[in-house]
Amino acid sequence: MILRLVVLLGLLPMTALAETHTVEMLNRNDSGPMPFAPDYLVVQPGDTVKFLATAPGHNAATIDGMIPEGGDAFVGNINEEIEVTLDAEGVWGIKCSPHYTMGMVMLIQVGDTPATQADLPESLPPAAQTRFLEILKRRNG
Repeated sequence: MILRLVVLLGLLPMTALAETHTVEMLNRNDSGPMPFAPDYLVVQPGDTVKFLATAPGHNAATIDGMIPEGGDAFVGNINEEIEVTLDAEGVWGIKCSPHYTMGMVMLIQVGDTPATQADLPESLPPAAQTRFLEILKRRNG
């Protein structure tokens, strides 16, 4: 019984350290039409990402082939907020389902390893590929 209590108390600080990060789904900003803001997010395992339905007609969903091993795919409803807790380390590709072919995508880095061009599957729509390359260029210089 005492051992269980010690283990549980030891886990409390890890839970308290988890953060919630906010991402807006927009129609336009300085980076162009149909952006997520921010479009590159660095979080730690166990952090939560809250996607805000700032503009109508958007959702947040994982991109097939861009989910780290051990991660779970998710799909939010159009015009609704969604909160996801990301435990699997790696690079997550996120899209707005209705505007994916228009390049409405973002990257979430969970952990310390930054995204690179190698994280981008060849099957991406051209506008999504272009937006990802712009994000990586801005991020990695």
